Amino acid sequence: MTLTGNLLIIILVSVTRYLRSPMYFFLSQLSFCDIILTTAIVPNLLLVTLKNGSHITVSECIAQLNFFSFSSTAECHLLTMMSYDRYVAICKPLYYVIIMNSQFCVGLAMLSWALGFIVTLIVTILISHLHFCNSNNIDHFFCDYIPFFEVSCSDTTFVKTVAFLLSTAETVTETVFIISTYVCIFLTIHRITSTTGKQKAFSTCSSHLAVVCMYYGTLIAIYVFPSGEYSFNVNKILSLMYTVVTPLFNPIIYSLRNRDIKTAIKGYLKK
Repeated sequence: MTLTGNLLIIILVSVTRYLRSPMYFFLSQLSFCDIILTTAIVPNLLLVTLKNGSHITVSECIAQLNFFSFSSTAECHLLTMMSYDRYVAICKPLYYVIIMNSQFCVGLAMLSWALGFIVTLIVTILISHLHFCNSNNIDHFFCDYIPFFEVSCSDTTFVKTVAFLLSTAETVTETVFIISTYVCIFLTIHRITSTTGKQKAFSTCSSHLAVVCMYYGTLIAIYVFPSGEYSFNVNKILSLMYTVVTPLFNPIIYSLRNRDIKTAIKGYLKK
């Protein structure tokens, strides 16, 4: 279902002429990111669930961690870029075509993927130098950082510090940027006199806001809970939100809340 929904978004944006705008371009990039995240996590999740556990080598675990980190980091950057796109569309509508031109949009997308790759590469290189015991059990349904560090025989203090500093710097910067853009958006919408105009303006960013709240809210909630066996089990459940549920609901949210995508789907179904 996740692959079908996200592939449908990518295909519609690629073949439908009136969907070739910056907003839908970033949406197709987000769908591609969700496909990577889903294919990296869900197959092993299903295997762990069906067999009540599974075996994975250290190299395979590092590979899964690499794809997971790359896709999730890139998705955070893409959501940030999409918030800037909505800011320009609502707060600076007369300059939207000039600012959000095709070259600038491609550059923002490439920057999102490049930052995700660089951050992931740094942490992956540090993890690859760690030593792991022969018999270890990861208490998780995928190779996440915290459970992976716990089964290492090496001192993981430096790696944890680097990963914490990188993730904190990115999360704080992106969160502040997204909040700032939406403060400007809400102030601009508040100054619109007509009720219809307010509803139309808010509808253009409501889907993105819903995805941002669901994705970032889950990530923040995971690190707010104190350490402990109970909270770790809660974190495993919360991890399902941004690794399984969010990639599944992203295309649903954008399809149900977007008239252009629904029109495109109906048109191709009629054909």
